[in-house]
Amino acid sequence: MTRYLLDTHVWLWLQTTPERLRDEVGALLADRTNTLLLSAVSSWEIAVKYRLGKLPLPEPPAEYVPERMRRSGVTPLPIEHVHALRVADLPEHHSDPFDRLLVAQAQLLDVPIVTADGQLAAYEVEIVSA
Repeated sequence: MTRYLLDTHVWLWLQTTPERLRDEVGALLADRTNTLLLSAVSSWEIAVKYRLGKLPLPEPPAEYVPERMRRSGVTPLPIEHVHALRVADLPEHHSDPFDRLLVAQAQLLDVPIVTADGQLAAYEVEIVSA
């Protein structure tokens, strides 16, 4: 069993446009022997972008995210203090606070991030390119 941390956009693609993922990544994420993690930072990012009108959803995030998490079988990953504090140790390769927290979690948990964001490869973290 391998664990993978999903970047927010990858999880959203899985819900709406899975064809955007490379075929081998789609197969990897469909493999039920793997554990897919969705960080609470992704819920925060979705909520912020929805509120700002940058992310249209068919229902409010408080309904959309938990229901789609349940349907897609992802495992919730809470944000712990150690995760948030690790951000202070990261170099400034990326200014997005959501992505920086995902990198911190991936480093501390020693899990790869599934992402299409090439900037994350600058960090000491394993990347699965979506």
